[in-house]
Amino acid sequence: MRVAVIGAGAAGLATLKALLDAGCDPVGYERMDRPGGLWTDTYASLHLNTSRGRTEFADHPMPADWPDYPSAGRVAGYLADYAARFGLTPHIRFGTTVTRVEPGWTVTTADGDTERFDAVVVANGHNWSPRLPSPGYPGTFDGVQMHAHDYRTPEVFRDRRVLVVGMGNSAMDIAVDASHTARGPVLLSARHGVHIVPKYLFGRPADATGGALAGLPWRLRQAIAETLLRVAVGTPQRYGLPAPRGGLFQNHPTVSDTILHRITHGEVVARPAIDRLDGAKVEFTDGTVDAVDVIVWATGYRVHIPFLSAAWRGADPESLPLYRRVFHLDDPSLAFVGLMQSTGAAFPVVEAQAKLVAAYLAGSYDLPPADVRRRAVERALRAAVARWGPDARPHMRVDFDTYIAELTREIARGAHR
Repeated sequence: MRVAVIGAGAAGLATLKALLDAGCDPVGYERMDRPGGLWTDTYASLHLNTSRGRTEFADHPMPADWPDYPSAGRVAGYLADYAARFGLTPHIRFGTTVTRVEPGWTVTTADGDTERFDAVVVANGHNWSPRLPSPGYPGTFDGVQMHAHDYRTPEVFRDRRVLVVGMGNSAMDIAVDASHTARGPVLLSARHGVHIVPKYLFGRPADATGGALAGLPWRLRQAIAETLLRVAVGTPQRYGLPAPRGGLFQNHPTVSDTILHRITHGEVVARPAIDRLDGAKVEFTDGTVDAVDVIVWATGYRVHIPFLSAAWRGADPESLPLYRRVFHLDDPSLAFVGLMQSTGAAFPVVEAQAKLVAAYLAGSYDLPPADVRRRAVERALRAAVARWGPDARPHMRVDFDTYIAELTREIARGAHR
């Protein structure tokens, strides 16, 4: 099987390795000049928000002497080492952007080259195409606006009044960074709250506690974890932040040790949602008005698969139904690795997905009939909507421990089939 793999971040690298291990002939396409994807080009203060032991590839453990939460630079080096150790680099065409993928499967690049493959694996990630508030807020803003995607160092905020919009990990990181260089306290605004989890709970990485509870039903895990969090940290409302929307395992938490510290010291100040923009000022829904020089929109990313036609990616790629979050329902020779949103780390999830794809393409795993696959997708969606709600990317959501265990069982079932 000759297989095109689009992207050479963590998902693409794991896919290339799994395909090579299975005896396939993969060709990777990467628009950047080196492996590692977004980890090679991000803001200076970024560190893992899942612990080393819960993030590493099973086939390539991170060094034991590394800290529990390595920096982005270390993670980028780790991915480069992974590519070198398993001989992946010769199979990747760097500096090559895929512009079109058509049934057949033909892959066309920006320089006009076209090649034919037996299968295509889309592993281009979904944290690179910025999402801005839509519809936008009424009024106009005279200052500087930027998306978190474009942020690199806090010097850009030197002596400026800064507003960060969002409650995710990037929003918290940027607000903390800005609080060391900005003029006055940094404002942190959000429509909805989230649970804020410190990186350590009771002397251990917080996600290790989650792993210890992995065998329990998610509602029971949630009740236990929320109780532990309230005892150790308190509620977000205690710090002036909005109440979380949904439970801890229903609303993706933000992992940060530093944001609560900066809030309690007055260096970051919470604000509710924006009501309107007014020149050099921003008015919030509680009537507060603040002068602002810079707005950072830490409002997430949209799934963007521009090289696939709407017939294959759907009107909204976030709602693309995939069997086991991997195989396209109309043609499983089009597969996706990394098109999911995990409750835990991404690396072990994409590693498991990659092994499932490789087993199928190498012939050691067989899919169930098409009608069975479709019903399985419908059941998974109903369960996801019941847990996360209809507006929280339910098609993409996976429970970290449960999902990885299920893919292992799925490979065994497919081998039996």
